[in-house]
Amino acid sequence: MCLAIPGEIVSVDENESFLRQGQVSFGGILKTVSLALVPEARVGQYVLIHAGVAIHIVDEVEAQKVFECLRELGELEASERRSP
Repeated sequence: MCLAIPGEIVSVDENESFLRQGQVSFGGILKTVSLALVPEARVGQYVLIHAGVAIHIVDEVEAQKVFECLRELGELEASERRSP
């Protein structure tokens, strides 16, 4: 089974389209991810991330639903406590 988690794009490095990367926030935790598969993705949009790669753009409402489910499971708060 594969799992993809939504995150909000907070910055994009536009240097090279094939290697396009961005900083994505997962409930406040920032990670660098590949945006090569979603070249139309922009700052402020939400994307589904799997194995460090953005695979699909999702709307904010859907992303917030996932965050709420993670909060209910206690997973989002646990991740927030582990952040530096």
